[in-house]
Amino acid sequence: MLYLFAAAGAFLAINVLSLMIAGWRIWPHLGPQPRTMHRPPVSVVIPLCGLEKFSRETLESAFRLDWPDYEVIFCVADAKDAVIPLIREGRERYPAIPTKILVGDDLISANPKLNNCVKGWNAASHEWVVLADSNVLMPTDYLIRLMAAWRSDTGLVCSTPLGSRPYGFWAEVECSFLNAHQARWQYAGEALGFGFAQGKSMLWRKSMLNAHGGIQALASQIAEDAAATKLVRNLGLKVHLVSSPFEQPLGTRTFREVWARQCRWARLRRVTFPHFFSPEVLLGVMPPLLLSVIAAIVAGHSVLAIAGFVVSATYLPEIALAYRKNWHASPRSLIAMFTRDALLPIIWVRSWLAGSADWRGNRMLIGSDESRLETSAPRPLASTS
Repeated sequence: MLYLFAAAGAFLAINVLSLMIAGWRIWPHLGPQPRTMHRPPVSVVIPLCGLEKFSRETLESAFRLDWPDYEVIFCVADAKDAVIPLIREGRERYPAIPTKILVGDDLISANPKLNNCVKGWNAASHEWVVLADSNVLMPTDYLIRLMAAWRSDTGLVCSTPLGSRPYGFWAEVECSFLNAHQARWQYAGEALGFGFAQGKSMLWRKSMLNAHGGIQALASQIAEDAAATKLVRNLGLKVHLVSSPFEQPLGTRTFREVWARQCRWARLRRVTFPHFFSPEVLLGVMPPLLLSVIAAIVAGHSVLAIAGFVVSATYLPEIALAYRKNWHASPRSLIAMFTRDALLPIIWVRSWLAGSADWRGNRMLIGSDESRLETSAPRPLASTS
């Protein structure tokens, strides 16, 4: 019985410690950010596929960056994609920003986003290249914060997505996955020397990556961020994170969308980093809650009181982190966090089963030993005007 309480206490202590480390490492959202005097020319490569609720806002944010010399390269796989007219509108409103629109696809991997990025990487004019997802809302100091995180031992600078503007309960759950769970653990890991790349925003030195296989080297794993992590570590360098994550507005989400996305990400982590993924089943409130409830029943203590203590000790620090960092928080956040933690072990079990995942119309088959992409034949590369 005492062993059960001790084990539950250890889980709670690790949870609080990770929140403290993340709280120390992450700067507040929308607060003062680090500055850098190093401002070389930068190429920003953005792969796009279809229209989303915030597409106009996120796309235009790329034209408003506080940086003396940068170009934006938009990559679209299909010439009929509805996002292309939106890109042209943005280019017309910001004619001073050098902009390219590249259409076509290069099937170098099972990763459709990476395939879409190849032409943009090859067309990039500058030594510093950012690969940025289309749903990242770039603040004006986006490039400042990326460049400020670069150090002498850096091979790559990244940012996790910071969920914002959730509409509806399941978007709140998605927000709880992204912020005080995934971002918290990623920043805590980086602070302890275990930096992992995140594909949302990646700052590269083009010559460094080209010297080690180019962007095609990121096809060595089904997830380009996993390949980037392994490549950088093999070079004896580190993955560093920006001072504060960049925002990703969510809008509405359904249970099916949240489930599909989290299962896809979990399977990708399981395939690429199984030794780090395996302990994920121990995260969240469920392990300490289960141990404490069993111990309370055996000892004859109040199950309700013990459960209330465990829930409070788990979520009050998490909510405090969200408030201190100016992250999204609402009256539904506690229920969303508990729902997230209830899903975590189910998602973990599901991730060990082979299956397919949809990525914007592309079927990615993720198995135990191999992963591949089901798609159509390559589309020719062309530049649109």
